Amino acid sequence: MAHFAKLDENNVVVHVSVVNNIELNNLEFPESEPLGILFLQSIYGQNTSWKQTSYNKKFRKNYAGIGFVYDESRDAFIPPKPFNSWLLNEEKIEWEPPINYPSDGKIYIWNENSISWVEVKNDSI
Repeated sequence: MAHFAKLDENNVVVHVSVVNNIELNNLEFPESEPLGILFLQSIYGQNTSWKQTSYNKKFRKNYAGIGFVYDESRDAFIPPKPFNSWLLNEEKIEWEPPINYPSDGKIYIWNENSISWVEVKNDSI
């Protein structure tokens, strides 16, 4: 099975579809992509835009999900930014906090107001 992300006019993923490998002549990416796009356009319309995505992150860095943005220059799906202070790791194409998660074995949540990790106390769980 191959997975394809439907993109809106701003390259935002609005839907993800699965296409049977038979429709792709059992080809692998990148050869499978044009066949999958033609197949999906025959169902959803010629004016729809699609990009193949990899469930195992073998290409395009991330498996596309609704709300992700396809960036042509990076040829990657970028997930929604979780917090304004987080930075995009250009190698992994993942959002990372400006401060590393503490490694003391405790549980923390991100506090955007203080730009810090705040320990979750047992009584608040």
